[in-house]
Amino acid sequence: MLLLLCLALAAPLAHALPTFDEVRAATRPSDLQLLSREGEVLQRVRIDSAVRRGQWLGLGDVSPALRNALVLSEDRRFYEHSGVDWAAVSAAAWANLWNQRTRGASTITMQLAGLLDEDWRQSAGGRSVAQKLGQAVAAQVLDRRWRKDQILEAYLNLVPFRGEVVGLDALSRTLFAKAAHGLDEREAAVAAALVRAPNARPDVVARRACGVLRDMAAQRAAARKEKRAAAVDCDALELFVAGALQRRAWTPSEGIAPHFARQWLRAAGGGAQAAAAPERLPLSAPLQRVAVQSLSRHLRELAGRNVQDGALVVLDNASGEVLAWVGSSGSLSQAGEVDGVLALRQPGSTLKPFLYAQALAERRLTAASLIEDSSAHIPTASGLYIPQNYDRQFKGLVSARTALAASLNVPAVRTLVMVTPEAFFTQLRALGLALPESGGYYGYSLALGSSEVQLLHLANAYRALANGGRYSPPRLRAGGAPPPAAAQALDAGAAFIVGDILSDANARVRTFGPDSLLATRFWTAVKTGTSKDMRDNWAVGWSQRYTVGVWVGNASGAAMHDVSGSSGAAPIWAEVMQWLHQSTPSRAPAPPAGVVRQAVRFEAGAGDWIESPRQEWFIAGTQQAVFATDTIAASAGVAGARGQKDLKPGDGAAAAPARIVAPAPGTIVALDPDIPPANQRLHFAAGDGLPGQALAWHIDGKAAGRGREWDWLPWPGRHRVQLLDARGQVLDEIHIEVRGAGVRAAARR
Repeated sequence: MLLLLCLALAAPLAHALPTFDEVRAATRPSDLQLLSREGEVLQRVRIDSAVRRGQWLGLGDVSPALRNALVLSEDRRFYEHSGVDWAAVSAAAWANLWNQRTRGASTITMQLAGLLDEDWRQSAGGRSVAQKLGQAVAAQVLDRRWRKDQILEAYLNLVPFRGEVVGLDALSRTLFAKAAHGLDEREAAVAAALVRAPNARPDVVARRACGVLRDMAAQRAAARKEKRAAAVDCDALELFVAGALQRRAWTPSEGIAPHFARQWLRAAGGGAQAAAAPERLPLSAPLQRVAVQSLSRHLRELAGRNVQDGALVVLDNASGEVLAWVGSSGSLSQAGEVDGVLALRQPGSTLKPFLYAQALAERRLTAASLIEDSSAHIPTASGLYIPQNYDRQFKGLVSARTALAASLNVPAVRTLVMVTPEAFFTQLRALGLALPESGGYYGYSLALGSSEVQLLHLANAYRALANGGRYSPPRLRAGGAPPPAAAQALDAGAAFIVGDILSDANARVRTFGPDSLLATRFWTAVKTGTSKDMRDNWAVGWSQRYTVGVWVGNASGAAMHDVSGSSGAAPIWAEVMQWLHQSTPSRAPAPPAGVVRQAVRFEAGAGDWIESPRQEWFIAGTQQAVFATDTIAASAGVAGARGQKDLKPGDGAAAAPARIVAPAPGTIVALDPDIPPANQRLHFAAGDGLPGQALAWHIDGKAAGRGREWDWLPWPGRHRVQLLDARGQVLDEIHIEVRGAGVRAAARR
């Protein structure tokens, strides 16, 4: 009666068992495979921390040795019984009656029933009688509904092996570092032994595996009608088992896009539930491999210059999709987990294109406007700001085109004085550069990239230049909903002119020379940048179809040694851009409405030369044919352009006395402890007076220099500066203050 009652209670549960197809569809791997836009596996990432489960394996993907070992170990009459081995049940019952040990009567089908429904799963205290009877009924139902190969296949994919490892695919990759179809007899015996005792000691697993190997040898001898089975070396097996159980060959993540995969999962909601099918990414597998290899190879070449890290991102100009994302140099780095694409770093001169574009859009400058590249002394609340060019040399009067293309610092700061730091800050925010502070916080150094930005955001801002000033965020997902409408963050005409400047190889000659890597065989616009003390080096630019951004440096913030824009990031940028356009042309963009072209020429005083005549682009209404020094006005707060013609001999009666024009009276100079003292010079300049007049400079009553212009190596303190003529008469006098420590000794040596 009890038996009939248990069967009556278990029957409805048994008939609720899922089908084979339902079980297979519901079984999700603990790792998610992320595919490229071409369908190649780019990255595998773990998303389930509770278990370690691989892909569902068909029975044809399992080695015959493993199938045989499992059946011999767990259920010898698997292919003969109907889900319950009644002969084994009788033997077990008889052994229990006489208090004898036996193999047990649980078949593979019964164990699978327990895996499918926790009501029949064995607990710490063992199964109750009702559970055992219910499991037996469920096994018979499974045997009637499922084929034997389906039962064995599901069992191999659902059975726990050791610790968190569930299923044969996870076991073979974790313990044996191979696919399941490659398991040999020894590995298969170990796997079968772990089914019965998943967490047993290595010596116990080895003994049981040895027994399975002996059974397999005996079976093989019987099939060959041999009198004696081959001997099994159990001592060697124990060493093998000990090594296998300690191995963790299946890493949580592997592939060529680990940093992008991490960011993609975060954007997708953490990936708590893995999809049965792999996810498709916007990344291109061939491009990603080229980007990884190019970055790694060039960083190896820079290893002797204290460069460990780098990052690279490629964006599709039209869609904003991320086509390549390399966040680290991998094994070359001591901080390989740091994602350089998202790390905040100082952009250096790479912000200059947006500054000049804003000045063009506000009609404060044209590409042909003349700006003086000379020593500038800008009073600020914290002292005197004295920008320097990268090569610490001045070029005199230059056009805005040359100033941007050659990346001259002083003209950029003069331009920011016109635009104002707050207005420039607002412009950068509109382009997606999320600067945390205000424009007043950064001050005039914002023109030279004193803020911190992400490579992804910087490259996407350059993408806005490529799209005529239209901004939209980058996209981490392929396909799906159409991209959001782009916002006009910058004047289209200004964006076009800046792109034309950054594509002009002749305009960048003064700094980069005629054979720069930045000059590609197809149309591109590119800008490099280097932050203070060579901590960051950049190359960001675009072609007709792609935007490529590269950063090199050290994740620790350590300075690089003698790495410039041309030797650091630029070679990587050029190589990736070259690969992108092996067979894809890149043509210069057509000028937008409201942009006109006109011939211009530059005029200066007798014997002076500025730049050659050329055809120049203008925003309509700002064009003019002649740019001359007489028309240049001094910028507020900075040393002005030399707009007056030289005085002729004999005009001395009309000349004003010589006076000190730089530095300004009351100047406070703040010495930078990060710059070597010998490289921090304060520029003195005299204005007016007679041409060729002999002038002398005194500091605190002592002779210090001669000439109309002179660079002084300052030391801390309050100083009286005097300008004297040849007779020793004081012509002008000012007082300045130098702040800073540790410079006096260096200055006097």
